Amino acid sequence: MIQGLIGKKIGMTQMFDDDGQVVPVTVIKAGPCLIVQKKIKEKDPWMKVQLGLVEDRKVKRVNKPLRGHFEKASVPPTRIMKEFLIDEDNVNIGDSVKVDIFQENEAVSVSGITKGKGFQGVVKRWNFAGGRATHGSMFHRRPGSTGMCAFPGKIIKGKKMPGQMGGKRKTVKGLQVVKVDVDKNLLVVKGAVPGFNGNYVYIHKDSFRT
Repeated sequence: MIQGLIGKKIGMTQMFDDDGQVVPVTVIKAGPCLIVQKKIKEKDPWMKVQLGLVEDRKVKRVNKPLRGHFEKASVPPTRIMKEFLIDEDNVNIGDSVKVDIFQENEAVSVSGITKGKGFQGVVKRWNFAGGRATHGSMFHRRPGSTGMCAFPGKIIKGKKMPGQMGGKRKTVKGLQVVKVDVDKNLLVVKGAVPGFNGNYVYIHKDSFRT
């Protein structure tokens, strides 16, 4: 069994469960993926496969090292590749991995790059309350005092301050699989997934064991 799959976020919508309650869901086009490489270590207890996401558009401008890598596996070039663990050596290079490796009501973790929001202040970035908005306080959305006394006389690393917001890798764990559409390669999970629509994501099985 393979640990996960590469996909692309389509967007969010809503569905109704058996009790008639509205459930917010995210639709992901998961796979199909091709096995480009197998990595098996004799001394270590883990085995890995490198998956490449098959897309509708043709991959252009592949450099020589990658072209040789794909030709060795006899598979077409792909833009996105990712390594996943496997617990059995029952797969071969060139095999296609589809969304049917997931089951409904299964728990998965989804990793992706969050939306980049640029340079932001402490109110938006860290939800600071800010100061009074009246009577000429001049302290509305500022961070306030950040310094120290003579010792150590510096700002401690990691302090919440203005800076770059978003654009970082984030993993959301424990998302429930609501629906699996094998014909259209769609995976519907309950809740939100990091990133914008069209963002590449990596889906991992929470129940996977090596």
